[in-house]
Amino acid sequence: MKKHLIHGAKILLIALFMLGSLQLEAMAPAARAVTQAEIDALKEDAEGYSSEKDQLQAQIDALANDKENALAKKTLLDQQSDALASEISTIESIIADYNTLIAQTEAELADAQEREAVQYERFCKRVRAMEENGTVSYWSVLFKAEDFTDLLSRLSDIQEIMDYDQGVIDALKKTQAEIAAKQADLESQKAEQEEQKSQLEDRKAELDKQRAEATALLNSIKEDEAAAQALLAEKEAEYERIQEEIKKKEQELAAQLGPATYGGYIWPVTTSKYITSPVGGRASPGGIGSTNHKGIDIGRVYYNSEVLAAKAGTVITSAYSSSYGNYVVISHGT
Repeated sequence: MKKHLIHGAKILLIALFMLGSLQLEAMAPAARAVTQAEIDALKEDAEGYSSEKDQLQAQIDALANDKENALAKKTLLDQQSDALASEISTIESIIADYNTLIAQTEAELADAQEREAVQYERFCKRVRAMEENGTVSYWSVLFKAEDFTDLLSRLSDIQEIMDYDQGVIDALKKTQAEIAAKQADLESQKAEQEEQKSQLEDRKAELDKQRAEATALLNSIKEDEAAAQALLAEKEAEYERIQEEIKKKEQELAAQLGPATYGGYIWPVTTSKYITSPVGGRASPGGIGSTNHKGIDIGRVYYNSEVLAAKAGTVITSAYSSSYGNYVVISHGT
């Protein structure tokens, strides 16, 4: 029975047939041989690209956070600017209403002034007519009065006419004064609204400036993020290319190492052909190992290395040994 035993970072082949002078190097093809050093160098390159990928991803994550903060700031500035724009629009509507009211009061004032002028003209015409008829002149009143009672009566009539006309004119003047006061008040309130509008426009202009700066910053962050993403894609593509190259070279190395032509056995690991201890006599490792080695120890094997059975068979043991570590024994038949 032939057995294949694997343990830890080494592979121990227990061969019941004598390997004797088996030359493993002779299994390599005549073409240029692939070496484990080449594969290791490629793996180092891959690790470097992997590290760069991690750094780029961290940079992208940081940029994404910056972009989120810039976007939040821009959104807030947009909301504030829009709110100010609405407030300015409302004030503009109020100012428009004041303009309408002021126009109305100006029309009212003009109408009152016109009515006053008409009333005054009527008063003047009446006085002129009365004078022409000889009914208004104070002298004619005095001289035409038949007696003192008649004089008082005449003076009273004149006074009533004059008082009425004066009352109308006074009422018109009062109305004009009220309208003028109303107009002045409207003008004052309109001026206050215009001042408030001016202040809001100044605030909005400052917010719009900040919003433009936030937009520029956001666009810059997006450009940096896009550039980092593009570079990351390049690194990932190169990383994948190297991985494919590693896989290809490992397959070439495996082809160089096996399959063996002795008994149908293949080399059990694709990543190394470095033998740390051959079959047969040897110096005792550390003074505690066997001097008659029952298998082959293969070094430079990694924990993630793929391990193959040297030949089809049946697993009869899978256990842990203090000497071998984790190991598997496969029976290949007799």
